[in-house]
Amino acid sequence: MDFEPSAVAADYAKRMRAFLDEKILPAEAAYDAFRAARRGTPQEWDLPPVVEELKAEARARGLWNLFLPSISGLSNLEYASVAEVSGWSPVIAPEAINCQAPDTGNMETLHLFATPEQKEQWLEPLLAGEIRSAFAMTEPDVASSDATNVQTRIRREGSGTDGEYVITGRKWWISGTADERCKIFIVMGKTDPDAPAHRQQSMVLVPRDTPGLEIKRHLPTFGYQDQHGHSELEFHEVRVPVSNLLGEEGGGFAIAQARLGPGRIHHCMRLIGMAERAIDLMVRRAKSRVAFGRPLADQGVVREQIAQSRIEVEQARLLVLKTAWLIDRYGSKGAATEIAAIKVICPRIACDVMDRAIQIHGGAGMSDDFPLAYFYVWARALRLADGPDEVHLRSVARQELGRHE
Repeated sequence: MDFEPSAVAADYAKRMRAFLDEKILPAEAAYDAFRAARRGTPQEWDLPPVVEELKAEARARGLWNLFLPSISGLSNLEYASVAEVSGWSPVIAPEAINCQAPDTGNMETLHLFATPEQKEQWLEPLLAGEIRSAFAMTEPDVASSDATNVQTRIRREGSGTDGEYVITGRKWWISGTADERCKIFIVMGKTDPDAPAHRQQSMVLVPRDTPGLEIKRHLPTFGYQDQHGHSELEFHEVRVPVSNLLGEEGGGFAIAQARLGPGRIHHCMRLIGMAERAIDLMVRRAKSRVAFGRPLADQGVVREQIAQSRIEVEQARLLVLKTAWLIDRYGSKGAATEIAAIKVICPRIACDVMDRAIQIHGGAGMSDDFPLAYFYVWARALRLADGPDEVHLRSVARQELGRHE
């Protein structure tokens, strides 16, 4: 395995770093001020205008839709360095380059499974950054770590092209829905409860304005509300035409697995960038603060925390790069064990690094004067998003035990 960046990857990473330093990081203050002024009001989920300005700048710099190999020409390994840089500003940078979750996973899903008509209606405006989307799988009444538990019912009424799917159920932690730009929901539910466990589910496309789709509330994450929101939804006899089926009936579980593989590695790439920024802030703080007559950087306990953070981030990055390399050669199935492994280790390491950085910052680390508190919250949430640690540990253990049978 050779992880030396290709000339193309090195060029994209260099340009992404310049974009981050010149435009994105300086824009964070304006973004935060816009959102702070609207907190607790009906306008809380309005998009700060600076994001659209950054999106235009990204397109002008050729930094757009880099996550999708069939469009960008970048392999997963080559994209890794760009995604890591975007993790330095995880709230703004991914959307600025149209590589934000959950839209990347949804775009990949539509690219792989949508009909030409569905692609024209939904994929093209997503790729253009004109709309956003949501992926509705997780439910409040069942353990959604097992996707076969999904209880939302999708029943078919009528036959032929005049038929409809009728959707009834509840979803929650559905990212992106607070933002009015979220125009399409990919909804997973059961079309045939009597089929084998992994053939009961299907996915359908539900436009935001479909009657019966109700956004009940927006859920805070450890007290934080993202601009795009994470919401609880109810589907009250929601009707969509049969042409809104994604893929085939009974193919929902397989589509979900295909979608989550790349999404998980993209999260991990960005987590490396978040951890790198935490180390950068940690070192700057340690050098600038004095305690007991010496800079914190001269205190042995602080040096140990800095060293431990560097070692852990380097380990995590190498495993992420190996996983990207495997996906490029053997697909998500060929890298299943490694995808599960990085989904466990990257959020854990990021949480540990950010916790140390918060500690070295003292009270300031818990405030919004620095991004560390929010970074920690997001890294902690990723130990649950796209499957909790326990599910991925189970997968790794099953593969390891299988080698000895």
